[in-house]
Amino acid sequence: MIKPTVGRVVWFREYVLGKQTHNEPLAATVAWVNEDDTVNLTVHSESGTTYGITDIPLIQDDLKPNCDYCEWMPWQLGQAKAATESGEAK
Repeated sequence: MIKPTVGRVVWFREYVLGKQTHNEPLAATVAWVNEDDTVNLTVHSESGTTYGITDIPLIQDDLKPNCDYCEWMPWQLGQAKAATESGEAK
């Protein structure tokens, strides 16, 4: 599990009426980490404009909801896994 911190980049998946609004994730930056492990984001739209969104769950498993959520990018997950394995090898 990767601990979210302010400034980290994540993928944001936006849903309206249970359907994802874009085929690809939108880039987002963590603006704040809430006590309940949700995050507030600055989201970069497909046109490059930004907007804020609050209380978004950061999903760290394969179970994806049909509502707005954010997730780590695959390379971030790979880096975290490699760091964990490297620490276990020592």
